Amino acid sequence: MLAIHCSNVNLIGVSTTHGNTSSSNTALNAARCLNAFGAPEHIKVYPGATKPLILPAKHDPEIHGEDGLGGVEGLPSVNEDPSILKRFVVDECGEQVRALEGMIKEIKRCWKNGKGEKVTLVTTGPMTNVALFVSCYEDFVAEGGAVEEIVFMGGGVGLGNRSAVAEYNILTDPHATQIVLDCPVKVTMIPINVTHTAIATHEIQYRLLTNSTAPSVLAQELPPAKTRLRHTLNTIITFFASTYKSVFQFHTGPPLHDALTIAYIQNPDLFKGKRYRVDVELNIGGHCMGETVVDVWDYRACRENTWGREGKNCFVVQDIDVPVFFDLFFDCVERCDQMSPLNQSR
Repeated sequence: MLAIHCSNVNLIGVSTTHGNTSSSNTALNAARCLNAFGAPEHIKVYPGATKPLILPAKHDPEIHGEDGLGGVEGLPSVNEDPSILKRFVVDECGEQVRALEGMIKEIKRCWKNGKGEKVTLVTTGPMTNVALFVSCYEDFVAEGGAVEEIVFMGGGVGLGNRSAVAEYNILTDPHATQIVLDCPVKVTMIPINVTHTAIATHEIQYRLLTNSTAPSVLAQELPPAKTRLRHTLNTIITFFASTYKSVFQFHTGPPLHDALTIAYIQNPDLFKGKRYRVDVELNIGGHCMGETVVDVWDYRACRENTWGREGKNCFVVQDIDVPVFFDLFFDCVERCDQMSPLNQSR
């Protein structure tokens, strides 16, 4: 929703992968969301990797439900809205165009052999698609290539949420993350240390539902949503809130992890961070597999001004202006409200 409605962001396509649920579910969910949030028709979904590079696929129904959108209400299914399927590109053989083909097609269209614009790759799940892309199209992530930056939500600095030290997105495909960190372009990490500060509190949920600031004394039971779109968004947050409360003891509300990647692109001044050497623990079966190891004391000798394998390869976000982030978020909700098919009379 933010990628569609942020003024400084030009969304050119979506690739999907395994993660919170199966790859087939995430592809359909992406297409359903693009339609519901009023994305232009040319924004397409390209289904990608169905499993990690090496490890078996791992899903997370405990947090996100069986289909990855647990508890959502008002988001049409394919049966209710067959136009959702138009979000998928079909080739001359009648087969869906997959992630690698779609990514290179859209990036080439923007880049125009250096005469157009560079792109930023954003990941909010396992990095399998991006790892495959940068491995196959190395020249696009070389100096002077088409990719300007890779921004990912994932990892933690001494903190995990699916093991003692590993965050879920990285744990699911740690080898893909290491490949991405080895790219010779700027890589920005938005870890759970930061996303856990962007909490959708009771007051935030009230503002989402009503488009107004919560009163000083707020009843426990929230009012009905002002629009269908706002109801749909709130049902996602509500389900997420209940699972985060029971599993992680988040009593004031759930964190909005993934939206921070788009907020970073829209307004990087909201974020503070520092450049470090970051690697991923790849010891399969060990206690620390999937940990993002951030060299905060500069133990490893690195080339200061070089990204990738030999350099300080990652800009690690350490802080965010949370109130201004939520102002940005609600600005996008207002824009979406004006365009969303969910709000059209039925």
